[in-house]
Amino acid sequence: MRNKSIFSALIGTVFFAVPYLTLSVEFFPSLLIGSAAFVAGELVLSKDKTKERKTNLPFYQVVDNAQDDNKQILEVSKHIEDENIIKALKSINQTTSRIINKVKKTPSKKKKIDNFFDYYLPVTVKIAKKYEEIENQKLTSADSKKFMDSAKKMIIEADEAFKKILSKIYQSDIIDADAEMKVFNTMLESDGINKNYILNKSKESEDE
Repeated sequence: MRNKSIFSALIGTVFFAVPYLTLSVEFFPSLLIGSAAFVAGELVLSKDKTKERKTNLPFYQVVDNAQDDNKQILEVSKHIEDENIIKALKSINQTTSRIINKVKKTPSKKKKIDNFFDYYLPVTVKIAKKYEEIENQKLTSADSKKFMDSAKKMIIEADEAFKKILSKIYQSDIIDADAEMKVFNTMLESDGINKNYILNKSKESEDE
């Protein structure tokens, strides 16, 4: 906050000094220019800070927003006639629930899919709601039809994209588990306990 005010003051000083000292503008007009520049600097920096807060929300708020968006997707699906879009939206809802649950269990996963929470999910909700509105209004203009065709394609593509995002957040788990199995087998081999040994022991137990 202090740095923001200092920077704004510097802007105001420059905009006051240049007209007054080099362009021979009278004192009060120069003062007004400088004051306006100071206020503008405050507004610009405040907007930047607000934008930063929106893209760096607390984890719990990101999850809450995502859950709210997901509820809206399911609700929209109840008011749409197109069966393909209904199917896609329900699938998106299920996939999103799984993504949210995984991220809640492992918060570190969120960083890998920030775009999902910040952009993909809210935009999908926005497009789905707009589609619902236009469909229910029975609009038949060329622009309306064009939008609905594009929205339908986008929603179906979003369904596939969200499934890939879900796979992405499980990818590291799969890699870690695979590595663990390899280490496990290597240790068995080093201890002289190979697969054949285990199978033979299992067979002996069955025979007994």
